Amino acid sequence: QVQLVESGGGLVQAGGSLRLSCAASGRSGGRYGMGWFRQSLGKERVFVAAITWSGDNTYYEDFVKGRFTISRDNAPNPNTVYLQMNSLQPEDTAVYYCAAAVHGPPITAYSATNPNIWDYWGQGIQVTVSA
Repeated sequence: QVQLVESGGGLVQAGGSLRLSCAASGRSGGRYGMGWFRQSLGKERVFVAAITWSGDNTYYEDFVKGRFTISRDNAPNPNTVYLQMNSLQPEDTAVYYCAAAVHGPPITAYSATNPNIWDYWGQGIQVTVSA
């Protein structure tokens, strides 16, 4: 079992920045793919970004390319992932969820966008961008 805890959300003005963090615990050893999704009020959960277990590959949804950056620690917890969000806009307002792909094959640019391949989810953290 893996627990994911997100932090760093909040309220920011348009054009501002936030950095989300997600720390995984509960499973010793190994590294796994991690990602971020978001869900706006009344809409389905959608893919935002993902990073492979090695950190060598990152994937982004088109609407965040050039504005958001996903990264991960090498130590002390290699399953800690960050989402640096710059140039935030009101349409980025959503609950952001961290996810971990632990049991299946390594994530790819194609598979990462599918919520069903992710094994564990955080509780979500609110990001609100005011105009």
